[in-house]
Amino acid sequence: MEIPAEDVAPMARAVELAGRGHGTTSPNPVVGCVVLDSAGQVAGEGFHAYAGGPHAEIVALAQAGERAKGGTAYVTLEPCDHTGRTGPCSRALLDAGVARVVIAVPDPTPKAAGGAARLRAHGVEVTTGVLAERAERVNEEWLTYARLGRPHVTWKFAATLDGRSAAEDGTSQWITSPEARADVHRLRAAADAIVAGIGTVLADDPRLTARPSTPGKGPASVPDVPGILGIPSVPGITDIQGIPSVPGLPGGRAGDHPGHHAGDRPRVRVPLRVVVDPDGRTPLSARVLDGQASTLVAVADDARTGIETDLLPAPGRAAAPPHAPVREAGESSAPGRESGEPSAPAHEVDLVRVPRRGAGLDLEALLRELAARGVVSVFLEGGPTLAGSFVGQGLVDRVVAYVAPALLGSGRAALGDAGVRTIGELPRLTFDEISQIGPDLRLIARPNPQPGREK
Repeated sequence: MEIPAEDVAPMARAVELAGRGHGTTSPNPVVGCVVLDSAGQVAGEGFHAYAGGPHAEIVALAQAGERAKGGTAYVTLEPCDHTGRTGPCSRALLDAGVARVVIAVPDPTPKAAGGAARLRAHGVEVTTGVLAERAERVNEEWLTYARLGRPHVTWKFAATLDGRSAAEDGTSQWITSPEARADVHRLRAAADAIVAGIGTVLADDPRLTARPSTPGKGPASVPDVPGILGIPSVPGITDIQGIPSVPGLPGGRAGDHPGHHAGDRPRVRVPLRVVVDPDGRTPLSARVLDGQASTLVAVADDARTGIETDLLPAPGRAAAPPHAPVREAGESSAPGRESGEPSAPAHEVDLVRVPRRGAGLDLEALLRELAARGVVSVFLEGGPTLAGSFVGQGLVDRVVAYVAPALLGSGRAALGDAGVRTIGELPRLTFDEISQIGPDLRLIARPNPQPGREK
């Protein structure tokens, strides 16, 4: 499709705006909108900043005011056409008198789709597919979640130049630099869940939390990420308080978390920690159970283990591990939910049983369980065995590798058995970005599409 030249710059700006919502909108999509007046001048801009906040179209239309009448709206995702707690964005565009709407990507969810059809039915000119590839890239986590029914998976690893993730004696701290490790914490903070295997938990006892890189700061904030992975960085976005608010305007796409309201400010996210533990070997002393974030332990459905007794002593009640903070009676048990005066969230431990697959778990079943819990993006860390299983089951959507200018010559490889038996089966990737982080290289790549596998 040939894109009208006059549509490129406004849609590119809408894509840039959409990227500013990364890490704060889940389980909603990131969306950007630019409204031009009838003379072709920018009248309003907006992006969906956080779950429960106004949609991109609402923010942009509020800024444009009367200038929206007879103008053009550029939206990275098809305007929603359903009525939930708020009216549809398609109706808001009609009420504003917009004459033309340009859409990058159609909404794949049956509940919210149909905005383009409603607009056309009411005489609005609608153009679709403008800069679709760029708009899909900036929204790829949510689109994977919406289309495939599972979270988007980013596999991160650190290795020496010769591909070793640990020495022969098992030591791995620290292969990469402090700068690279700080970058990892920023990327962790942008994910809904951080996943590691039981081998990593037993060997390294990681916390799997997004921690600040500077003393005195709160948990690592998403806007610190130096650019969305594979998308150019957006200058000037350094503080979550810079997110626009529109007093009195309701918001929220399908899937908004209950308890958020239009006037809410985005809360610092605390990613869920997930331990893939087929035989239920997670010790109660593990730091992943320290109460600093909620934790989900995934065990095999046929595992004979007493982990339920240890972690969940009573049905429907999550147990605090020995070194976790104890909640007082009357405190909210919902992670991240505020009740009365602001207080630290109370984090819990939960357990889920998943079918086995080979020596491990059916990871697609685990991902679908996470999706049912509202997890849109997964950050996979730790352990070549688990990484090999994810790669072998075709469940890795993006790879982030930190390569240190160092050599080991022997030791543990970064990737275990991924089911590749011949060069013809080799999963090929395409680089999105190669950049230097301190003395190390950060490589970002994604698997090339495979026939028969929807992306």
